[in-house]
Amino acid sequence: MDRQDRRAAVAAYKERPPAWGLFVIQCTATGQAWVGCSRHIDSQKNGLWFALKQGSSPFADIQKAWAACDEADFRFEELDRLAADHPPVSRVDELRRRQALWSARLQAEALPFA
Repeated sequence: MDRQDRRAAVAAYKERPPAWGLFVIQCTATGQAWVGCSRHIDSQKNGLWFALKQGSSPFADIQKAWAACDEADFRFEELDRLAADHPPVSRVDELRRRQALWSARLQAEALPFA
């Protein structure tokens, strides 16, 4: 890939529309689960796993479980995604509503939405 192609790829990545959605992180060793919201659901796992490996996750409970278990014990799954045409004004409220539903359904802890 030459320099111009790389610049075009980076520009396209930066211009992509946000993908709002919900995810679950499950620890199969302990049975714990956490449901979170993201405005970039398609790249959320990479960011979370990087922070966990560095020991700098903002979620203390997940970091504690990560330290006690093996990386292979953790699973990331996308649960739900808002439609691209969902009104911007109600996105956060809708994600919080769906997060409460998924948390209850999966008996999981709800992660704070930043």
